[in-house]
Amino acid sequence: MTDLDTLRATWLSRITDASDEAALEDTRVAALGKKGEVSLKMRELGKMSPEERQTAGPALNALKNELNSALIARKAALADAALEERLKTEWMDVSAAPRPAQSGTLHPISQVSEEVIAIFADLGYTVSEGPQIETDWYNFDALNIPGHHPARAEMDTFYMKRGEGDNRPPHVLRTHTSPVQIRAMQEHGAPIRTICPGRVYRADYDQTHTPMFHQVEGLAIDRDISMANLKWTLEEFCRAFFEVDGVELRFRASHFPFTEPSAEVDIRCSWAGGQLKIGEGDDWLEILGSGMVHPKVLEAGGIDPDQWQGFAFGMGIDRIAMLKYGIPDLRAFFDSDLRWLRHYGFAALDVPSVQGGLSR
Repeated sequence: MTDLDTLRATWLSRITDASDEAALEDTRVAALGKKGEVSLKMRELGKMSPEERQTAGPALNALKNELNSALIARKAALADAALEERLKTEWMDVSAAPRPAQSGTLHPISQVSEEVIAIFADLGYTVSEGPQIETDWYNFDALNIPGHHPARAEMDTFYMKRGEGDNRPPHVLRTHTSPVQIRAMQEHGAPIRTICPGRVYRADYDQTHTPMFHQVEGLAIDRDISMANLKWTLEEFCRAFFEVDGVELRFRASHFPFTEPSAEVDIRCSWAGGQLKIGEGDDWLEILGSGMVHPKVLEAGGIDPDQWQGFAFGMGIDRIAMLKYGIPDLRAFFDSDLRWLRHYGFAALDVPSVQGGLSR
């Protein structure tokens, strides 16, 4: 088997001398490829006698396995050497400040809710909260909404399913935060100044409506409150919220079951160049509804309408967020798109305040 020893020494030397992976692959093909020298030796086994095959076969297999192991080891050595050379040209300054981690942002709804609360807190209003699943008495009856009113239809309101034999009053997903005003009056009586922010639900879905959205409603009750106080309050809010000095509001007569008289409120604006500017121009934009609290609503809240009177108003938090921050589609608020949130989001630790600035 002197020729196999020579073959072994020749190919192990060529494997060791291979300078890169391409040369190593050429060596492998020349030795162990289909027409390689060792492969051709393997084919000669068929021409040998059985006695010769018993000796030559194991020797050739051992040679083949040894060369394969040498090829694998050399390939790993070449890869390590290439990595070593690459690392000589690549380096990192470990003393440099680390890349700042990407931090989360505050959703525009949360931001605007905090802005609204900050403004009304500065005007002396407290914050009241209530359940999102309400009885139809709190959601409709206590607010002077009659049984035939369209808002009570199942096509507009989400009613909770009742089990068979359940005699409890119907429950709904609240359609506004006005029930919280009733609960606040029942708990605290008069005088009272409070706002009621929170989620509300209605069966509607398009570019400017979603089945779940956010509202804030305000209530102020005292012995001599008038529409003049309502107008001043809303002007102060709009001036602070939109962060403009000049604000002009227009009150249009309307009808809501829970206020009398009632008024829709528009704000002067401009759409020049497709951009909304508050406080200037010749256009008007409806932003909220308001009015003097209906005597029946005061009675439902346990307050004597002969002694007390007050005003109420309500607006969509999502809507005023769209107006202030130029967000075109209400549905995007609920898409959970991180790119959108990073674009429209706010720093979590920048708490809005009237003195320090709302939208820093």
